[in-house]
Amino acid sequence: MILEDVIEFLKKAPPFQFLDESVLKTVANSISMEFYPKDTLILKQDGPPSESLRIIKKGGVKVYMQSGSDDEVVIDYRGEGENFGFLSIVGKDKVRSNVKAVEDTICYLVDKDTVLRLLNSNPVFTEYFLKSHLDKYIDKTYREMHGKSLFYGGSDRLLFTTQVGDIAAKAVITTTDNTSIQEAAQIMSKHKISSLIVTDGKDLPVGIVTDRDLREKVVAKGRDVDEPVKNIMSIPLMRVDSKDYCFEAVLKMIKHNIHHILVIKDGKLQGVITNHDLMLLQGTSPLSFSKDIENQQTIEGLIPVSKRINSVVSLLLKEGAKAGNIAKIISELNDRLVKKILAIAEKKFGASPVPYCYIVFGSEGRKEQTFKTDQDNALIYADITSKEIEAEANKYFHEFTLFVRESLLKCGFPLCQADYMASNPQWRRPLSEWKKYFSRWISTPTPEAVLKSLIFFDFRPLYGEFGLAENLRDYLIKTLKGQNVFLARMASAITKNRPPLGFLKTFIVEKSGEHKNELNLKFRGIGPLVDIVRLFALESGVSETSTIERIKALKEKHPVIKEVGDELEQAFEFITLLRIHHQIERIEASAEPDNFINPGTLSNLEKKSLKESFQVISTAQDIIIEQYKPGMVGS
Repeated sequence: MILEDVIEFLKKAPPFQFLDESVLKTVANSISMEFYPKDTLILKQDGPPSESLRIIKKGGVKVYMQSGSDDEVVIDYRGEGENFGFLSIVGKDKVRSNVKAVEDTICYLVDKDTVLRLLNSNPVFTEYFLKSHLDKYIDKTYREMHGKSLFYGGSDRLLFTTQVGDIAAKAVITTTDNTSIQEAAQIMSKHKISSLIVTDGKDLPVGIVTDRDLREKVVAKGRDVDEPVKNIMSIPLMRVDSKDYCFEAVLKMIKHNIHHILVIKDGKLQGVITNHDLMLLQGTSPLSFSKDIENQQTIEGLIPVSKRINSVVSLLLKEGAKAGNIAKIISELNDRLVKKILAIAEKKFGASPVPYCYIVFGSEGRKEQTFKTDQDNALIYADITSKEIEAEANKYFHEFTLFVRESLLKCGFPLCQADYMASNPQWRRPLSEWKKYFSRWISTPTPEAVLKSLIFFDFRPLYGEFGLAENLRDYLIKTLKGQNVFLARMASAITKNRPPLGFLKTFIVEKSGEHKNELNLKFRGIGPLVDIVRLFALESGVSETSTIERIKALKEKHPVIKEVGDELEQAFEFITLLRIHHQIERIEASAEPDNFINPGTLSNLEKKSLKESFQVISTAQDIIIEQYKPGMVGS
């Protein structure tokens, strides 16, 4: 063996890759190497304990247990960079499973004394073996991915590492709700503050008065300044806990279009945090994009702002954000952009003849966007009895949705190739017809009906009369009760799309064409996971649409999520983050972002984490297949 080659190999093999260079060199000096022809039984169940930890340099092994002469239970398949024999070393009594070479295999052997010495002197080495499978990889993989990212900087993660209590103004100035507007303004002027908390008789915060309130509600309207301040205060108050990170405050400010937020500690008011505080904390912030969107009054003005939203992804990666947090902020910004376009459309075409609700679905409906995705939207409007109003509504919504479609296209949202857009008259219908759609898809679950269900059942309201969408959601939950045939058809459809993991835990990649040696992270990774969680949510009557929020809601309701919910959540976070990093790298290389990744470009740790994520998805799919086997019908 060449020592340098061994060291280079160990640098890519967890947990050795986490060790210092000097420690690695010592380990490499003590390593030996063995060759095992195919079908060699390397370790035998109930045999004497192993004297070495074996790391697979080339080939693969099967780990299995045997009860009786023929019954064989396969525990795992392991390949290059993975190891076996650890439990036998620390257990000291016997080997608990068989390990057989499934192909010609070469292993590096680390002797028992070296392994025990590493366990005693290197916590990261111990942690690797003692923590649960996904836990032990995920956090370190995040660090590895961020470490190699062009955008990552260890000192620039303030939004995600600073608690709001650390920067909130501590000396909170308050006044009672009966104070006059003039007195309130004088208090603000005296203390040079931009907001004033209003309290009730029990000294509890009931509202807030800001500079904006004084300008827009008093000065602009010539209001009597002797009126009580409660007449102009803003309610309800948005609040965060002092232990929340500043990211949560940013998210609420964007969502509710506010610039001040209360900070609560142990149930009591600790302070106030403002958008200015957050801007000082982080020179560039998603809040600035939100403000830029709000300030625009034309589609032409929105176009350059929309092009800058993607740069927020780079910013958030630089701050060390997890995938779920990135998706939340990007979705809020995209929501704000679409709402602004709809508001401009209303101003252009006037008020609609009937109440309506603009809904979104797909990744937008689940708030899981990263870069701009295809337009996936529809429109629900109130039922109409008059033919005249119906004709007027048809004309209005035809022009309205075409304008919105083209405006979104100008702002970088591609058209949906399947035409699932509100500009298609099939997808702008009265509430009663939407209910008929849903009822028909559920009662007659043809392949096309199941496909539409997978798309549309992730809808959420974005603009207009939210009550229409809530009414439809309630109807959907009620209609799904007891519909086992429909759920079985959906289960059958979603379990056909398996993660790209082969028999020996090798990645299944494209064999030819444009994406040769690549796999699709969205359709073969995130897609199956989203489908699994959606099915469980529909089974359990959960109204949330976000995958992560669905998992959280299902943990106390669904037996499968109780068992593998945490692992599914971690798998979703990891695959999404891997996808975002890949897309950022494509953009930096002046290429179009896509979902295809070559596993050969990943580190051993990333490969391991991706395999573990795919395995969790496969396990959940196997449970679904078993659950629906009695009623499973081909679709």
